[in-house]
Amino acid sequence: MAAAIPAVRAALASPGAAVLVAPPGAGKTTVVPLALLEEGWAAESRIIVLEPRRLAARAAADRMAWLLGEEEPGGTVGYRVRNDTRVGPGTRIEVVTEGVLTRMLQSDAALEGVGLVVFDEFHERSLHADLGLALTLQTRAVLRPDLRVLVMSATLDAAPVAALLGEAPVVRSEGRTHPVETRWRKAPVEGWIEPAVVRSVLGALDREEGDVLVFLPGAAEIRRTERGLGEAGLPASVTVHTLFGALPRGAQERAIAPSPPGTRKVVLATSIAETSLTIEGVRVVVDAGLMRVPRFDPGTGMTRLETVRVTRDAADQRRGRAGRVAPGVCYRLWTRAEERGLVPHRRPEIQDADLAPVALELAAWGAAPEELRWLDPPPDAAYRQSLELLRGLEALGDDDAITDHGRRMVSFGLHPRLAHMALRGAEGGAAEAAAALAALLSERDILRGPGRAADADLRLRLDVLRGRSPAGHEVDRGALRSVREDARRIAGRLEPGVLEDPPSAGDGARAPSPGLLVALAYPDRIARRRAGERGRFLLRNGRGARFLEPQALEGEDWLAVAEVEGRGAEARIFRAAPLTLEEIEAWFGARIEETAEVAWDGAAARVVSRRVRRLGALTLGEAPLRDPPPDAVAAALLEGVRAAGAAALPWGADTTQLRERLELLHRLEPERWPSSSEAELTATLDAWLAPFLAGLTRLEDLRKVDLAAALLARLPRELRSKLDALAPTHVEVPSGSRIRVDYADPGAPVLAVRLQEVFGMLETPRIAGGRVPLTMHLLSPARRPVQVTQDLASFWREGYFEVRKDLRGRYPKHAWPEDPLRAEPTRRTKPRRP
Repeated sequence: MAAAIPAVRAALASPGAAVLVAPPGAGKTTVVPLALLEEGWAAESRIIVLEPRRLAARAAADRMAWLLGEEEPGGTVGYRVRNDTRVGPGTRIEVVTEGVLTRMLQSDAALEGVGLVVFDEFHERSLHADLGLALTLQTRAVLRPDLRVLVMSATLDAAPVAALLGEAPVVRSEGRTHPVETRWRKAPVEGWIEPAVVRSVLGALDREEGDVLVFLPGAAEIRRTERGLGEAGLPASVTVHTLFGALPRGAQERAIAPSPPGTRKVVLATSIAETSLTIEGVRVVVDAGLMRVPRFDPGTGMTRLETVRVTRDAADQRRGRAGRVAPGVCYRLWTRAEERGLVPHRRPEIQDADLAPVALELAAWGAAPEELRWLDPPPDAAYRQSLELLRGLEALGDDDAITDHGRRMVSFGLHPRLAHMALRGAEGGAAEAAAALAALLSERDILRGPGRAADADLRLRLDVLRGRSPAGHEVDRGALRSVREDARRIAGRLEPGVLEDPPSAGDGARAPSPGLLVALAYPDRIARRRAGERGRFLLRNGRGARFLEPQALEGEDWLAVAEVEGRGAEARIFRAAPLTLEEIEAWFGARIEETAEVAWDGAAARVVSRRVRRLGALTLGEAPLRDPPPDAVAAALLEGVRAAGAAALPWGADTTQLRERLELLHRLEPERWPSSSEAELTATLDAWLAPFLAGLTRLEDLRKVDLAAALLARLPRELRSKLDALAPTHVEVPSGSRIRVDYADPGAPVLAVRLQEVFGMLETPRIAGGRVPLTMHLLSPARRPVQVTQDLASFWREGYFEVRKDLRGRYPKHAWPEDPLRAEPTRRTKPRRP
C-alpha cells in the first residue's frame, strides 16, 4: 500500500482529486491518512476521513492512534460519530461517519481548516456518502477550489467516480494481502439458512486454524445461529460473539479484539464487518450469501427490509476478511453455478431509500438536486414524495423553502419525522416522552416477545425506559442502554426557552400522549380500525395494515403506527400507540377537510348525501346533507345504474320492444339511428337518462321514469315520425288481427301468427321500407310452430300441402282448405256453423 502513496500525493496536488482502488486487506484506511500526515499535509489543515459505520470509524481511529504511539484517539487522530466524539485541539486526522460530514458542511459550507476529505469504502454507495460527496463537490467548485478529495475502495467501478471528480486520476494498488482459498457448496441450500451455517462453522472449527467470521443478513439470523451453535455443544475453548450496528460499543469491541491465548472465537456479524475492520485472528470466513437492504416505496411512503442475494463485490469484500493477517479460507454457502447469477455491484442506496433526510438537507443547503453533481441523482418520484412529507412536517413552506422549524430539525441529526416529533412534543409539554420515543424509534426494538413478535404497544417500551419490567417479554439490555443514552442526548437539546406554543392545541391542553407524539412523526400513518373488525386498520395514506398476532391494541379505534412493513393489500404493524379523535382534531385540524359528498351506496341501492370530515383516507365524522345539488344526486344515481348496467332498468315489454326496434334501424342506417344496445345505453346514460331523474334517489324510483320517452328523446323529430312506419309494433294480417312483431333478434324480426289467420296473404310482410322481411312463425291452433319462413308464397306452393295433411289429422274439426289463397282467414279455432 505504501508504494501507492507517491501516486496519491501527486494526484492530489493542489487543486486535486483522485480515486484509489486497493484490494481488501490492503490497509488503505490507516496507511493513506498516516502517510499523508507524515508528508506534512495536515500541518496547516485537517484530514477528514469518512467511514460508512460507527464501529469502523472508531476502529480506524484507534488503529491510527496506536500506530502513532498514542494511547487512544483524541490526540493527533480523533473521531466523531453519533453520541461519541474524541477530538482535541491538536487533532489533524478526524475519522467521521457520513452523517457527521453532512452536519459539518451544513454548519460551515467552506470547511475552513480542512485540506482533504477522504471517502472510504465508497463502493457501498450509502445514501449519506452520495450526499456528502455531492455537497463536498459543490463546496469545492464554489467556495474551496483548493479542497482536495480522495475516494477509496477495494471493489469500486472507478471510471464513473473519476469522471464525476473531473477526470481525476485513478491510482491502483495491489497492496499486501494473504491468499484466501474459496470453497463452494456442491448443492444449493434448501430451507432455512441457519442450520447450514451451523454445520459449516462446526466443520471449519474442526478442519481450519484461527477464528471464524460468519456473515449473516440480520440480528434475527444471528440470534438463531448463536442458539444453534450453543445447542451443538462447542468446545469450551471456543466463544461466540455477535457483531451488528445496534450492539453496545463494549460488545462490539470484544468481538473484534484478539482471542486470549489458547482460545478461538466465532464472530456472527452482519455486513458491518465487510469493510474497514481487522478482526484479529480471523482465518476463516463463512458467508451465508445474504444481505438485508431497505426498499422505499414512494407510493405508500413505507420502507421495508428485504433479504436479498449478496452482490459479487460484497462477497469479495467478505472473502477478503479471511486474508487480513494470514492465509485463510472462505466458505461460500452457494454453488459455483449460483455465483454466476450474482449481481456485480450493489444498488446505490439513493435509488431505494427514503429520501426525506436528503430532501431536508438539500433544503437547508439551499439547492435542488439538479444543481448538484451526483453519480446517481435522487429518483424523481421518491424525491417528490419526500417533499410532500416535509411540507406535512412543517419543515418546508408551500414554496418548498426551508422553514425555521425545518432548520431546527436539521440540527438534531435525526430523521425528519423524529426531529419534528421531538420539537413539537416539547412544545406541547412532553419533551421527555418525545425524546424517549425518538430514541426508541431510531434503534432496534428493545423488546423481544416469547417466541413471536413483541407486543406492538410503544407505551410498554416507555415503561421499560422508566425502569418497569415488562411481563412476558425479554429486554435487549444493549439496545436499552443505547436508547437511554440517545433519549438523554435528545432531551438535553430540547430547550424550553426556544419552543413555540403547540399548534391548534388550545389553552389548557394536556401534554401530548405517546400516540399523539407518534402521529406527529408519522402523520401519514394515523390509522382507524375497520368497522366491525379487530386488528385491521386503514391508514391515512389509504393503505391497509393489521396485526398478525393477537395484540392489546387490536381493539383500539385509533392508532398511530410507527413501524409497519409488508407488501400487498395490508402491511404488518410492528410498533404503534393509541390516540384519540380529540387529539387528531386538535393537532391536525388544519389538515382536516370537510366536504359535501353525494355518492352512490351500492349496499343500500340508493344515493347518500352527507357532509364528511376527512383526514386523508380516514373518515372522522359525517352528518346528513340537506338539499344536495340535484345534478350531483342525478350523477350518483347514474353511477348506480352504470354499475348495474342498462339491463337492470325496469324495462317493460313495450320499452324493450322499442329498444329492439331502434336497434334494427341502427343496423340498417347507423349514421342516422343511434344504437340502443345495452352497452351503448350504459355508456351514454348521462345523455339520455339523466334529464329524467329529477327527484329520484333509489334504483326502485326508476319505475317512475318513462323509459320510452327517454329513448325517443334521443331522436330528431323527423325520425320519430318515421319510426312506426319503418319498424311497426304490430302488423295486421288477413284475419283482421294486429299481431305484435318480435324484434328480439334485430337481424330477423319475427311475426308469430296462426296459419289460419293468414289464408289469402300472398307475400311475406316486409318492414323498414321493404328492406327487411319478417320471419313468419306459422302456428297451429294450439299456437305451436308448424313452419318458419321468410317466403310465404313459396310456402303456399310447396310446403302447405304437407303441413295440411298433418294438421287435418291432429285438428280434424278445423277447416284446412285445399286452396289457402282463396280461403277465408279466421281467428276462430273452429269453423263457423252454416
